[in-house]
Amino acid sequence: MFSFINSNWRARPLVAYEVMLELIRHTTTKTGLQIKAVLDEHEYETKKKITDEQLRSVNIQGDAFHPEWNYTIRPHG
Repeated sequence: MFSFINSNWRARPLVAYEVMLELIRHTTTKTGLQIKAVLDEHEYETKKKITDEQLRSVNIQGDAFHPEWNYTIRPHG
């Protein structure tokens, strides 16, 4: 969807979160797919370290084409 969002807000000044959200919300595709967007104002912890074991436990499945860029994170089970 990012390519459609990017095309929709091309050459428009992104001066405020609400402007960005409205441009995202009004993005559609030729097949009618629409996007919902809200501003997440939650403050998240930064510089949090995870262990190698925690990272290995993430169920990451690489795509056939450039798996280092294209992947899916799936739940376990």
